[in-house]
Amino acid sequence: MPDNMDPKSRGTSKVVCGYPLSIFFIVVNEFCERFSYYGMRAVLVLYFKYFLRWDNDLSTSIYHTFVALCYLTPILGAIVADSWLGKFKTIIYLSIVYAIGQVAMAVSAIHDITDTDRDGTPNNMTFHVALAMVGLFLIALGTGGIKPCVAAFGGDQFNENQEKQRRTFFSVFYLCINGGSLLSTIITPVLRAQDCGIYSQQKCYSLAFGVPAALMVVALVVFIVGSGMYYKAEPQGNIMLDVCKCINFAIANRFRHRSKQFPKRTHWMDWAEEKYDKLLIAQIKMVLKVLFLYIPLPMFWTLFDQKGSRWTLQATTMDGNFGLLVIQPDQMQTVNPILILTLVPIMDSVIYPLIKKCGLNFTPLKRMTVGMVMAAIAFVCAAVVQIEIDKTLPTFPSSSQSQVKLLNMGSSPLTVTLPGYEAQTLSPAQASDDFFTLEAGNVTFSIGSTLQNITMDKKQRHTLLIPSDVNQWELMDSLTEKPEQGNNAIRFVNGMSKAVNVSTPEIHVGLIEPLFYSNYSLMKNGKVAFTVKGDTQSCEFSRDFGFGSSYVFFIPSTFAFGPNCHESLTVMEDIKPNTAHMALQIPQYFFITAGEVMFSVTGLEFSYSQAPNNMKAVLQAGWLFTVAIGNFIVLIVAELAKIPKQWAEYILFASLLMAVCVIFSIMAYFYTYIDPSEIEAQFRKKLDDDDDHKKQQDSDKDSDKDSSSSDDEADPDKQTKM
Repeated sequence: MPDNMDPKSRGTSKVVCGYPLSIFFIVVNEFCERFSYYGMRAVLVLYFKYFLRWDNDLSTSIYHTFVALCYLTPILGAIVADSWLGKFKTIIYLSIVYAIGQVAMAVSAIHDITDTDRDGTPNNMTFHVALAMVGLFLIALGTGGIKPCVAAFGGDQFNENQEKQRRTFFSVFYLCINGGSLLSTIITPVLRAQDCGIYSQQKCYSLAFGVPAALMVVALVVFIVGSGMYYKAEPQGNIMLDVCKCINFAIANRFRHRSKQFPKRTHWMDWAEEKYDKLLIAQIKMVLKVLFLYIPLPMFWTLFDQKGSRWTLQATTMDGNFGLLVIQPDQMQTVNPILILTLVPIMDSVIYPLIKKCGLNFTPLKRMTVGMVMAAIAFVCAAVVQIEIDKTLPTFPSSSQSQVKLLNMGSSPLTVTLPGYEAQTLSPAQASDDFFTLEAGNVTFSIGSTLQNITMDKKQRHTLLIPSDVNQWELMDSLTEKPEQGNNAIRFVNGMSKAVNVSTPEIHVGLIEPLFYSNYSLMKNGKVAFTVKGDTQSCEFSRDFGFGSSYVFFIPSTFAFGPNCHESLTVMEDIKPNTAHMALQIPQYFFITAGEVMFSVTGLEFSYSQAPNNMKAVLQAGWLFTVAIGNFIVLIVAELAKIPKQWAEYILFASLLMAVCVIFSIMAYFYTYIDPSEIEAQFRKKLDDDDDHKKQQDSDKDSDKDSSSSDDEADPDKQTKM
């Protein structure tokens, strides 16, 4: 033993309070890595929608493709670590890949790189999309590859007599996972909501990705610093490869002996007995029995992982004002880790013991079934919330329609007649209450005593500006969707005979010519102070805004500058603010988290209890595979189903899960619980008895042969003659 190696720990690490010092570096590494991953993932779907300008379905599809890859690559990482590189080198190499991917994502979110006209929008979106896709692939390879290695590598640092310390380490380790997830989901949405840029100010996705990238670099550096203290076990081979080879041989051998002349065997895995150990075959049979129960499980993950996609997009159409605190849409995901930290001890200490005292046999498979039901209820809640949101959304024109609102800019009452509607009388400086829906194309308006032929574009909203001289009308385009990211779209119409300048402390709306209008300016929620300046006079007023509204401020010809100037403004509300509060999402988060605790935690516990010790890695791979398949199902539904109403899609997912839940409950009913250790012990005893019996038979044969040989030597007639 080297002089600097502590006898109580592996490697060359010193022992502090009974724990190897190397553990500190592993725990810090895990916290930083989880912060990096969940921080990036929290804002990812909004980055797709608002920066890359993808629609909801494509954003959802790419998001879930990425998540699916993150749960497929752990299988590859485990095989590489156990068969070739070892855990330490695998963590180092894939962490470098991981960090490069995070940096690529941060760079892809810098709009100024290709914003040649400096209007805040990238001019070469292909560059940003390509860099983002490369970054996401590298992140999926890195985070998935090191996922099965870090916890196991930490466990390797303890000796056999440090079982208590090892258990404590794993508790702290998983606390770091939840802590990193919780903090990053709070912080990165705040960073995203900031405005940044070199030439133009936009939402700071580069900072929201840059901080996780920096944390990943810190995680890598911290892990490397502890390199000299680690115990680095040599690769011992991967059990998953052995299992796959054994199953493959059994199938191939069965196919070769498919003829009826060969006798049937009890189990199809018995066809591997010619090449593989009978104990290994028996262990694989136990694993296959559990993996069969995994078949319906992906549907749960299909619903569960939509927290970061569909539910986040839902939150963008809601009111996040909680009084003293304004919650960003992507921050609502923090409800999940908070509820996990709350519900896990409550379930273990209160709910499950209470059910047991009531005399109910609440088996693990029954818990998982209830967990599925909880997730289905969560999506019913999401559908109800979506219906409430839809009530607040305006009805936009269809593909063959157009909509128009009327604004009388003159100082006299005006009567306007539209096809299919009664005559509308507008007071001076007043607008119609709502938009009128018309068939797109050339439309004849009766304005006062004159007829005007106006071309209305398909799927467009317009505001018809009618000055005192009706022949000088102007058609102003209006928004046909909610303003992005909960902002408020504000524009001004100048009805005066002289130009005015409009500004806020943060935004310069610009100079507005007489009888004309400004472009839309996006304002955050809260109170905004406006300044309207004429040649020598100015007007200051303020207004409170909510989330996702659109207003037009009309400055009439009779506008009077002064302290009460706002009273002479005409305010038109084109799109109402979000009135459905984000707090309405809390029930769906509660049910999905309760479902996660009952399904995920119990599922892993059940799986591990039903498989041999050396097969737990196989079950972990199978479990992660169900998560990946669940995310691919979201991709298929989002791209192929194309359900027009979002609430209907939520109901579809809930119905699919309930159908799968029925199938799973039937499978669970016929499942027989086993004790793998007892079965292995019985099997080993049987093998030992068979070996002893075989040895006894061989010994008896040898004795008979020796006896026969002695008789031959004694009989001269049986001796060979020369």
